[in-house]
Order: sequence, then structure tokens, then C-alpha cells
Amino acid sequence: MVKDLNDASYDRQAIETYWRALWEADDLWDIDIDHVNPEEKFYNLVEFPYPSAEGLHVGHVYTYSGADTFSRYIRMRGKKIFQPIGFDSFGIHAENFAIRVGIHPQELTSQTIEHYREQLKAMGAAWNWKHEIVTSDPHYYRWTQWLFLQFYKAGLAVRKEAPVLWCPGCLTVLAHEQLEGDRCERCGTRVTEKLLKQWYLRITAYADALLEGLDHLDWPEVSKTLQSEWIGRSRGCEVDFAVKGSNIRFAAFTTRPDTLFGVTFLALSPLHPLLVELIQGSEYEYAVRAFVKQLQIPDTAAETYSVGKSEKHGVFVGRYVVNPINGDKVPVYVADYVVSGYGTGIVMGVPAHDERDYEFAQNMGLPMRHVIRPEEGVEHDLWTGEGILINSGPFSGQSSTEAKESICEWLAQKGKGRRATQYRMHDWLISRQRYWGPPIPIIYCQRCGTVPVPEDQLPVLLPIVKDFRPTGTDKSPLAAVESFVQVTCPVCGGAAQRETDVSDNFLDSSWYYLRYPSSEFNDGPWDPERTARMLPVDIYFGGKEHVTRHHLYARFVTMALHDLGHLPFTEPFPHLRLHGLLIKDGFKMSKSRGNVVNPDEYVSLYGADNLRMYLLFCGPWEEGGDFSDKGMVGMERFTSRVWSLVTGNHQPGAGGVDLRMIDRTIKKV
Repeated sequence: MVKDLNDASYDRQAIETYWRALWEADDLWDIDIDHVNPEEKFYNLVEFPYPSAEGLHVGHVYTYSGADTFSRYIRMRGKKIFQPIGFDSFGIHAENFAIRVGIHPQELTSQTIEHYREQLKAMGAAWNWKHEIVTSDPHYYRWTQWLFLQFYKAGLAVRKEAPVLWCPGCLTVLAHEQLEGDRCERCGTRVTEKLLKQWYLRITAYADALLEGLDHLDWPEVSKTLQSEWIGRSRGCEVDFAVKGSNIRFAAFTTRPDTLFGVTFLALSPLHPLLVELIQGSEYEYAVRAFVKQLQIPDTAAETYSVGKSEKHGVFVGRYVVNPINGDKVPVYVADYVVSGYGTGIVMGVPAHDERDYEFAQNMGLPMRHVIRPEEGVEHDLWTGEGILINSGPFSGQSSTEAKESICEWLAQKGKGRRATQYRMHDWLISRQRYWGPPIPIIYCQRCGTVPVPEDQLPVLLPIVKDFRPTGTDKSPLAAVESFVQVTCPVCGGAAQRETDVSDNFLDSSWYYLRYPSSEFNDGPWDPERTARMLPVDIYFGGKEHVTRHHLYARFVTMALHDLGHLPFTEPFPHLRLHGLLIKDGFKMSKSRGNVVNPDEYVSLYGADNLRMYLLFCGPWEEGGDFSDKGMVGMERFTSRVWSLVTGNHQPGAGGVDLRMIDRTIKKV
């Protein structure tokens, strides 16, 4: 029963347990989604956790405390709060944990989720548990597979051969968004590249819409800047360079056509598809192949070989191209600083006016040609800014701004180039050669080709296998399960094989917010009436690390679903707030440092209210703070004083009406 107010001691465990039980018995945090007035509802969403470790850490509690406090504030202003919670339970993170402890992912995930539920309930937050979702539940991933099929039918899901990022640690391909520099975000292993056929979602088709939509979002400026820079729209020109003695033409993308007269070399990515054809049977073949092999192709992102970060190297391939603007013979190199996934995988080298080209030319002993003079007339060995063209034939004397236009126009008229727009962002690679994920709903038939699984045959269930460890090849563990692989073609009835890759867990989380209000709905991924009433999300709380991953993917998926007629809105999260970083005693929390805070210990010792309050007093929620045990002790003293104040002034005989009369009298005085 509830603590007696005449008892001056503050029994935090008894009080918190009592009120949590009362809230649960009364369904206090429930909301009648089918009848709530859309003007009164408030969808308060916080990023759901992935159950991959021993339990929630204090960073989760920090995030959830801020979100929950805001929801209570909005509730006190008369809104009907919908604050659901669930579990992002598929994916590499959960599978790696299962491999580490030697328990099957399905069994381990079930155990871990139960622990997470206990922790989340102990927090005392206003969760709506009736609408819990679990992404590894077939009732959920049935609709993740349905989502893939909608994209496939619309031409937004494609299978293509391309250079892909390969993590030797996780033994699977990765999306570019899953990198930290040139390393896997999960295991920290430096990635390599392979040429593989994989499934992609064509997020680049929405690059402009994603950029333009940022202007209409109430997001922190830093998050909008991060997404904008990640998408990385560049407008410029594609310049055609013909290979001498060959029918091969290279199209090099540049944002600086005004420097075209300064080209002294052409550099190819080590994974350029025409490289083999260039060197086949030549005296340079061995040297080029040896150079490429020793690189192990760390071609991960533009930052990998950014200015000053690493020495640029290359090898002459024995070929020359013709500069279309002046007819110069230009040598062709394969270079380690050229990124295959950006632009066309070719750099027109202008060492006098580009820092990376300059570093490469200095290292390789290549010449420089100055074609831009600063407007103030000061001579520079390297000038990367704009100015006045020199040594540029009929374009000399023009400003860089003028020359960019006039040279592009000249190239287009001569059929030697064209205006072009390129993006830093790649298409979203969703194939994973792992076990713990939704099987991609595709069948391969020799007669019919690539066949989507009929929607009435969903879900394609993930079979239970004994050996779920990654194979280290381009095949997932499912490829060894004959009963799963061998199927009948739904079109011709002949023998066929299933796709054995699973989809990335970021696809699961890209639409989870849509499922919450319709968690028990079986006739579709979401109930259209509930969706119209409850969505989009009123406010979303999350982490900065997800801005160029989960938040970007969710925006793309929502826009695409809108265009396909499935949703009445284009943005999932019109209002976003990002939490800061919580550190301990001046250092980032890490197991190696031994300063990770286990919230269970603090809830047991001090109570959830004290922990939540202390976290909210650590500093501005958006900026983070420094966790200190001394601060927890101070917060406990504070709550004990509040309890003493209440119990010390408790008047058993005074009723609610009497107290209100006293309050009004005091106010008048």
C-alpha cells in the first residue's frame, strides 16, 4: 500500500512501486486512438532501443527522461498523449551479441526484451504498452517485406552489381551511412570493397526532395546541416575525355569547368569498371593490378583521402586521353584518393587549383599549369579559389563565374560534355549476408527471372537454424538451408530459389512509427483511419548519430510511400529534438575505461525519481552533462527534504475543500 504520510522516512522503492502498479491497473497512459480528437492528440515519440547488450544503459534513461518529462508537460496542458515504446530487435547488433554469448538470436532477443521491459517500467515513464512493437516478430516484419515489394514494383528497389563496402569483422556488406570514417560503426574494423550484386533502395531519386524538405522542418540547425552535407548536391559539368588509340571515353564530373585548361593528368578509381579493359595485355597490367591489390580497396568515403589525411599514391596505366578543350595529350593514372562512388569515379587532375590533385602531383612528379589568377593579382603556387582565367585560350580574361557557364556551354555545343548534378549520397544498400533479419521477399526463376513473392504469401518466415554465424562469403547462412532456398516459382510453377540475403535493420526502423498506432491491425501495415488521425509524429526525440542514417531513411521511405499513394503526408518527423552526450567524471563512458553507468544499480540505490531528476539537472538536455555520484547523493537529499516538508505539514483532518479555501485566502492576502 501507499506510504503513510505520517511516516517521515522516504521509502522510495515502496512509493515508486505503488504508483507504477496503480498506473498500470488504471491504464493511465492509454489513449483511445479510434475516437480521440486529432486536435487533442499528441504523438510523443522517442527512438526505440535495440536489445543487443546486457540491458539499457544510463544514456537511454537520459534520453527517455527528457522525452517523458516533455510528454507530461504537454499532458498537463490538456493533450491526450500517445507515447509508445518497442524494440528494434533485428540486425547485426543483436546477432553479434548472440554470437558472443553463444545463444540463438531468437531466444536471446526474447530474454533481453523482457529485461528491457522491466527496466523501462522501473523508470516510471508514461509508456503506452498496449501498442508495443517488436521488429523481429513475424507480425511486424511481414509488413517490412511488404514495404520492400512496394518499392520493387515502383522501380525503387533494384539489384545491381557495384563496388560495395565489406566489413571483415561483421562479414557483411554495409551502407555508406554505417561508417565512422573508413571503419565499421559496429565493430570498428577498417572496411574494404568488393564488386557484388546487391539490393539497393534508390534514395538518390529523392535527393532533391530530401534537400528541399529540410527548409520546412523544425529541426536543430546542426541536424539539417548534417543531412544537407551528407546528401551533398554538387552542380557542375561532365567532361568527355577520349582515350587515344581506343573507342573508350571517360566522363569526368567537375564543379570547376573553369579549370579545364589546367588539366595535367586523369586519375581513375581503383574500382573503375573500365580499368581492366585499359590495361588488359599491356606492359602496365602487372604493376596496376599489384597496386590495386595492395590497397585492399579502402575506397569508403571522400573523407578517407581528404587533404593531408594520407599520402596520395598512384600508378600510370600506360594510356593517354585528349583534353577536349585544347587537344592536349593527358596521362591516365589509377589513384588511391579517387572515390568510385562519387561523381563518375574519375578525377580530372588540376594540381595548380585543387589540394588533393596538388598533393598527388607533387608525390608523382607531375607538372602544374596555372589557369586561374586571383583577382588581387598575387601569385600562388596553389590557388583553389576563383579568379580571372589565364592561359585558357579564348576564355582568358573571363571571371571564374563567367567561365563556368561559357565553358559548359561550349562543351555541350561541341558534344564533348554536358551540365550535370551529382550527389555525395549513394543509393541505400539494404542486402546483408547475415542471418538475423527479414528475408528479402524475392525468388529467382530460370524461366521468369526475378520474381517478387506474392503479397498473400507474406511473411517469408526466417527459418530457425543451428548455425547462424556469418559465412564470410557473399552468401548468408540461409543459403545452406535447402528447405528455405528451394521453392516453386509463383509465376510458372517451376523450380526456383529464394533470395538468401536479409534486409538491414535500418529498413525495419524506417517505418516503425507508422505501425505503433496500428500495432494490432492485421489487414495492412497500418490502419488508414488511425494514420490520418494520429500522424505525423508531433515531436521526435533522438540522437545526433542517427541524423544521416535512421532519420534520413525514414524521410525517404515516407516520401516514397506518399508518392505511391499509401500516406497522406511527406515528412515523418516535422519536429525533432536531439539529446546531448552524457559523460561520467569528465570522460566519455566506455567499458574499457570502466565508467559505464548501469541504471539498475542507481534505481535500486536511489530510486528512479532521483535518477531521472538528477539526469535532467545534469545540464541542458540538448547539450548533455557530466554524471557524478556526488550529484546523485545531493538529489536524494533534496527529495528527502521535499518528503519531510510534505509529511511535516500533513494535516489529517483537513479535507480538499478546506485546503483550497486556505490557498485562496493566502493568495488574497
